[in-house]
Amino acid sequence: MKNALLNLSLLTSSLWSPISGGITTPDGFLAAGIAAGLKPSGKKDLALLYAPDGACCSGTFTQSVTRAYCVDLCIDRIKASEGKIRAVVINSGHANACTGSRGKIDSEIITNELAQRLGLSNEEVLICSTGLIGEPIPVAKVISHLDHLINSLDKEAYLDAANAILTTDLKVKQIAYQAVLGGRRISIGGMAKGSGMIHPSMATMLSYITCDVGIDYTLWSEMIKRVTESSFNAITVDGDTSTNDTFLAFSSGPKLDPRYLSTLEEGLHLTAQYLAKAIARDGEGANCLIEIQVEGAPSDLEAHVIARTIASSSLVKTAVHGLDPNWGRIIAALGRAGISFNFNDVQLWIGPYQIFSNGTPLEFDRQIVSNFMQARIKGKYLIDDLISIKLRIGRGRGSATAWGCDLSDQYVRINADYTT
Repeated sequence: MKNALLNLSLLTSSLWSPISGGITTPDGFLAAGIAAGLKPSGKKDLALLYAPDGACCSGTFTQSVTRAYCVDLCIDRIKASEGKIRAVVINSGHANACTGSRGKIDSEIITNELAQRLGLSNEEVLICSTGLIGEPIPVAKVISHLDHLINSLDKEAYLDAANAILTTDLKVKQIAYQAVLGGRRISIGGMAKGSGMIHPSMATMLSYITCDVGIDYTLWSEMIKRVTESSFNAITVDGDTSTNDTFLAFSSGPKLDPRYLSTLEEGLHLTAQYLAKAIARDGEGANCLIEIQVEGAPSDLEAHVIARTIASSSLVKTAVHGLDPNWGRIIAALGRAGISFNFNDVQLWIGPYQIFSNGTPLEFDRQIVSNFMQARIKGKYLIDDLISIKLRIGRGRGSATAWGCDLSDQYVRINADYTT
């Protein structure tokens, strides 16, 4: 696909259908999720994703200078092996970031121990960590539970794995899609975690996708880069990026007729956008999902900058939380996005209600619009929890969509008491 930023609204194919399942739905993939005593809560906190022989892995990662060593390990091993990765171990509760040389040593000890038990080379095993920055991994606990973790690998353990990677999340995030391409059933599965520190620049965000199609490493990497831009790089919760952001995608299986590759990429976009919106929807203290649609920009990239600027505006987010159709905050965020446009071309809608046209505010019933917002802010985790804001800023062909959530006093409470 030539377009680097693909909107879900552009995915018109009816071939992909959501089905029951998750990260192990594609053929050959196994997963496990166990409680290894890493969290005081006693909940599941250690996961393993196991890919078939010959699988190809590509990823995108945090751009933070203070990133955890596990990110460097993933980048280096994927590059050195050209994507020949078989396993990923994921621990939650301890970010293992900013822990000095111990972070490197601990990550390598765990992956090496796991590789030995699985009969793999060290370079075929990755590690992802999530949790409190500055907290090292309890290595002894992890190693003592590796055999249990491996013995728990199962086709049906996708929910266990999806639960084991969570931290402050309130809801598990997983999805599976299926389509028939060229007479063959194709599946895509995914899982993710993230609730706070979400403003990815590729937040504490981890995401994984699998599919049962074999694809060349270079082509697969190009696809995943495009998918990232229209999904995980198009969400925000609080404007903070993390030290550990990682998105890994695996392909494995028979190759696909090239004429179906664009349809496959549509499925990847659908999967990634579902997970990305689930992260924004589950933002710490959030009550609704905000969708910012921008049309008429000179390019998709410029539309993306505008959409993400508005979605991350604290004033827009608090207005939504207060059910206040304060359109001035939206227009103000548009103006500081750093993108040139003719103000006389600007049009704005909140839901179905147009409230700004050709650079001039329109008369509208604030209570009706507020009621529209209220009906959705009460529908958390339901299909009607979406508050849409649409902007048309000109006659260009550029368009993009970004997602965020409202900003509540609960976000402050959660993060004020995070380590005390």
